Amino acid sequence: MSAQNPSRDQALSLLRENMKSEALFRHSLAVEAVMRHIARKVGEDEESWGLAGLLHDIDYENHPEEHCNHAPRILREAGFSVEIARAVESHGYEIFNQTRPESRMEMTLYAIDELTGLVAAAALVRPSKSVLDIEVKSIKKKWKDKAFAAGVDRSIIEKGAAMLGVEISDLIADTIDGMKTAAEEIGLKGNL
Repeated sequence: MSAQNPSRDQALSLLRENMKSEALFRHSLAVEAVMRHIARKVGEDEESWGLAGLLHDIDYENHPEEHCNHAPRILREAGFSVEIARAVESHGYEIFNQTRPESRMEMTLYAIDELTGLVAAAALVRPSKSVLDIEVKSIKKKWKDKAFAAGVDRSIIEKGAAMLGVEISDLIADTIDGMKTAAEEIGLKGNL
């Protein structure tokens, strides 16, 4: 059983206080949706996983060079659990800190953060501009093209999948399925 956390509405307010970029906000909603989807699928606490996904970039705009290192304090001061604060901190493993993802929630957040960016970029270049009709094979094709979404660090996704013991294709499928649940909110409903 996880510790009691502030509500999603309170988390959204805290996020808005610390994040002005609409693109980053939509990314946060996408990561939340994927985290909730995977938590449901594997029988974990959907609320905690969702909050960790929603809040994972809370310190990015104000501390881009020290991303993930200010988030634990911000989250703890706002009443969020150590579990969520640590998940947020550990998604910066070997990029901004040495906090290795240990729990399944932490490893999942680490693995899917970058992947949501690749899926979003791939959806936006489709005629439909939608995540609703994208397939794993489309993402795998874009994966191989290093010039496509060049800012997406595929090695992090690979490390995360290895930590979880899952195939990249399965992680992509879960990421697409999670993002579909929030297609409108994340701006990827497109013109279907």
